[in-house]
Amino acid sequence: MTQDVAATVRRFYALTTDPDATEDDLAALLDADVRIVEHPNLVTPLGAERDRSQTLAGRRAGREVMARQAFEVHDVLVDGEHAAVRATWRGTVGVARGPLAAGTELTAQVAAHVTVRDGRIRSLETFDCYAPVG
Repeated sequence: MTQDVAATVRRFYALTTDPDATEDDLAALLDADVRIVEHPNLVTPLGAERDRSQTLAGRRAGREVMARQAFEVHDVLVDGEHAAVRATWRGTVGVARGPLAAGTELTAQVAAHVTVRDGRIRSLETFDCYAPVG
């Protein structure tokens, strides 16, 4: 089970930023009742809580704003159906958004708690710490 949970988590992070992945690819990894919490950060200053459809819509919106982005997953520590994740996210803003000009390079250190049930993401709570911009 540990390997299955870790593999699901790694696949989720890969699909969220893979330009060739389809929305259906990501949807297949999300539980119908998934709950994703993003704590306030540089890109989402007020934070957000999303269900499955909002998560897929957020992925579409991110693709419109970001010229490129990628996750490097460093650690996935598994305990039953729960995983603690440490990753680095890097992205380049493609379209100006708020104080972020097109071409701005962003880096965030990510810590997340993920619950996986039956091979699907059931919940994810992420804490993104962005490096200073400029």
